[in-house]
Amino acid sequence: MSANKPTVLLLEDGRVFSGQSFGYIGQTIGEVCFNTGMSGYQEILTDPSYCKQIVTMTSPHIGNYGINPEDIESENIQVAGFAIKEETLIPSNWRSVQSIGNYLKKEKIVGIKSIDTRALTRHIRNQGSMNGIISSTSVNVDSLKRKLSKSPSMNGLDLAKVVTTKNKFRWTKNNNKMNYTVAAIDYGIKHNILRLLEKHSCDVTVFPAETTAKEIIDFNPDGIFLSNGPGDPSAVTYGVSMVKNLLGKKPIFGICLGHQILALALGAKTFKLKFGHRGINHPVKNLQTGDVEITSQNHGFAVDLESLPSNVIPTHINLNDNTSAGLRCNDIHAFSVQYHPESSPGPHDSRYLFNNFINMMKDAKKN
Repeated sequence: MSANKPTVLLLEDGRVFSGQSFGYIGQTIGEVCFNTGMSGYQEILTDPSYCKQIVTMTSPHIGNYGINPEDIESENIQVAGFAIKEETLIPSNWRSVQSIGNYLKKEKIVGIKSIDTRALTRHIRNQGSMNGIISSTSVNVDSLKRKLSKSPSMNGLDLAKVVTTKNKFRWTKNNNKMNYTVAAIDYGIKHNILRLLEKHSCDVTVFPAETTAKEIIDFNPDGIFLSNGPGDPSAVTYGVSMVKNLLGKKPIFGICLGHQILALALGAKTFKLKFGHRGINHPVKNLQTGDVEITSQNHGFAVDLESLPSNVIPTHINLNDNTSAGLRCNDIHAFSVQYHPESSPGPHDSRYLFNNFINMMKDAKKN
């Protein structure tokens, strides 16, 4: 149970939200963003793409079904902080092993509860993403302002280096016959991506973010997967350089940060969104089939559609704001999407993209 100490969330434009302590007692700074999902808080907390971010849940009741060890998307909680309306102190689910408050406390994650999260969401939506500080040790606004003023902006921040694996490792755990060897570049990869690649008969080896193109070529995979991750894609210069040197040599599939890195390697540009796309209910139109997919998303940057080179075509569009949600190369085996087809949490509408990757590797093998 949380201590219910007076706690504040201060935004860099001076807006203050007063509430109670939630999780660990302390202070934390990060870019404040909001997630519109009604469930999936455990996957959200452990998603490396949320590194250095304070996540606000728009759904008012959080923690209803507790925490379990099976649904984590990485080994640790990745968010910088967590802001909610109401904490469920006694969860109800047969898989639950602890409450969300105890989980945050154990992992030393500072949170705030009992604030108007809808008002906070509207503020971010209207004013744009900005840094904030949560403090349950001091509510002196002037002191917190001084600390917050020293925090770096998300623009130009390379966080892939922070969350990536330090050493390459083989993910595949079963003894079934694997038909394809995949090199997954870890910019902040989620476990369910690896599970689904394995389910699709891929023998997956995960490589650190700063792996060189030569190391990948020497490994000689059937395909290359570029993962999701946090931060500004234009700051991941080593990743862009590596992908440039791999274009046309092996089939490439990227999602989220991997989508942006592929686009940059192809010669396109990226930009920071006003408040990002985060939730499990974002509509995306498949421009090739006309179908609309409900997707899981988590990103604060996007690819500039006007900057796509002539050999790259947009394949998906975000119906909320008409930003890029997918692209494909006409002359080489490479495609990517700006959302999470592994859907953890979220709908399963986009799982077909893993089959597309398999078919691309199959075609490349034949040729």
